[in-house]
Amino acid sequence: MRGRQTVRDMVLSMLAVGFVVGIGYVFLPHDAKGDGVRVVDYRVETSTARRAAPYPLLAPEGLPDKWRATSVSYRAAALGEGKGNAWHLGFVTPSGQYAAVEQSDLPREAMLSDKVAGGKPDGTSEVAGRTWDRVQGTKARALAVQNGAGTTLLTGTASYEELAELAQALK
Repeated sequence: MRGRQTVRDMVLSMLAVGFVVGIGYVFLPHDAKGDGVRVVDYRVETSTARRAAPYPLLAPEGLPDKWRATSVSYRAAALGEGKGNAWHLGFVTPSGQYAAVEQSDLPREAMLSDKVAGGKPDGTSEVAGRTWDRVQGTKARALAVQNGAGTTLLTGTASYEELAELAQALK
């Protein structure tokens, strides 16, 4: 008799837990169709960073909606820190890859070694009237250009074609 009560109690407990889980599933918000990408608006940060940056800060204008901004930041150089001013704007591309605009007043080679591990020269691309150096790394690639006091990298897992599309939209 004792064994039947134990099984019965276990079944009742499982039903109670299942009921609570079911209620939670029904009433708690969830997006079963979403891909988990949290989109950010970068307009205010761009405007603020443009005033602070010692180089012409670039951000895309007119990219299609399929380009979704996921991260944005500007870090001003601190005295004695040894790190330059840095602008970052990251995207999920239409193909689902990652692409980022990285700008800094650090030397180009320092930026490349930091952002494109194992980067090797891979030719050039002509985009928007500029010659961009192509760099292929072990896990990412980049388009790089020196512009005045700053270096601009377009980097990520995106193809060179998508990076060129991002370069075309920079203003």
